[in-house]
Amino acid sequence: MGFALARRVVSVVTKVKATRFARLELPSEYVDDPATCGLLLRPAQTRWVGLTAGIEDSILARLVTVAGLALVLGILIGIGAVSLDRAAHAPEARAIKEPDTSQQSSAPAVIEAPGRRVTIRLASAAPTSAPQIGTMAATTAEKLATASDGNIEIKLFEPNTLAPNAELFDRVADGSIDAVWSSPNFFAQRDSVLWLFSTVPFGPSASEYLAWLSYGGGQELMDGTFARFNIKPIVCTVLPPESGGWFRREINTVEDLKGLRMRFMGIGAKVMRRLGVETTAMSGGDTFFALQSGAIDAAEFSLPSIDLRYGFDKAASHYYFPGWHQQSSLITLMVNMKVWDGLADAQRATIMNVCGDNIRESLAEGEVQQVQALQEIRQRGVNIHTLPKPVLDALKMSWTQVVKEESAANPEFMKVWESFHAFRKSYAEWRNLGYLP
Repeated sequence: MGFALARRVVSVVTKVKATRFARLELPSEYVDDPATCGLLLRPAQTRWVGLTAGIEDSILARLVTVAGLALVLGILIGIGAVSLDRAAHAPEARAIKEPDTSQQSSAPAVIEAPGRRVTIRLASAAPTSAPQIGTMAATTAEKLATASDGNIEIKLFEPNTLAPNAELFDRVADGSIDAVWSSPNFFAQRDSVLWLFSTVPFGPSASEYLAWLSYGGGQELMDGTFARFNIKPIVCTVLPPESGGWFRREINTVEDLKGLRMRFMGIGAKVMRRLGVETTAMSGGDTFFALQSGAIDAAEFSLPSIDLRYGFDKAASHYYFPGWHQQSSLITLMVNMKVWDGLADAQRATIMNVCGDNIRESLAEGEVQQVQALQEIRQRGVNIHTLPKPVLDALKMSWTQVVKEESAANPEFMKVWESFHAFRKSYAEWRNLGYLP
């Protein structure tokens, strides 16, 4: 295109130079074109132009300038076209346009190529609107997108969307779901050892729990346990203590527990049953209506901030602490092992770092949320109590018996418990000396 323009303009220059009185006619496509240096000729118009020698020289100078510019432009365009053609056939260009498909059959379908953008379908076992246990899942997705510069995309799904909640563990194990956001104790029916990687009755504070995981051998045991199910576990949020439960009447003695109909989940239910409590498992919505109607007498549910959200203050008037069964709770990102292994090292590091930051955020946020929730609960007229010491002592003795039973029934439970218990025993001196009672 540049060469053609140059030739046309040079032709015009030749014609003008041949005569002082020329019939000057430019093609319509160049009329009002800035490249004609402002010659204001109209399309389809022909004019006789009487040129004096001075005017002719001026016009000739302009046209020569245009011809020179057009010639340079043509050369540049030609060089660019050749360069692009060569680049298109270069080996690097072919590698981008025609990716090697020889390895695609063995790579997880969610990963485009090693180190490139990955999309992970994450099923949450808790509503993403639920304080911390759900909202931190959404926070994780946002942080990963930012920290990876868009190379890790989390598609987050609400409970029972990709699969029923009860099937999530099996679905992430077989790879039909990429990852699950949950507390491992939701799936303890698969293996009772999962309780020990979630929350432990009369267990440690968050800092002690994390110390065992990171430096006491806990993470290695956790990895080994989940590897049997083809899952990589990453602790990604830590929750503060739960409440001891909502009761329709006061609890003053161990005898008050006998015959009590109570919603209780997890391994703590086994502890309560040994003291004569009739436990039942049910969802949050069902729990509220059962307690409100009197179908059950009490309910253990969650953190004060979540209990408040579900409106339990309208179902019972006695709220007990401490949450002896859940002093801290681990929320885990469970990733299918094939998906995890298919990630680039940088992507795996990004996930680990984001989950580490989540732990910091959840610990700080959780404490503040419970303070605010308790203030609101008290303002609503709820009686807040502490469980009597004889009741707590009886519950602790019952827990000791449950541990013996579970250890005898499950060698994996016993192996993890021995590590957990030994660490806590060695940590006890520092805890008692270093911290106020």
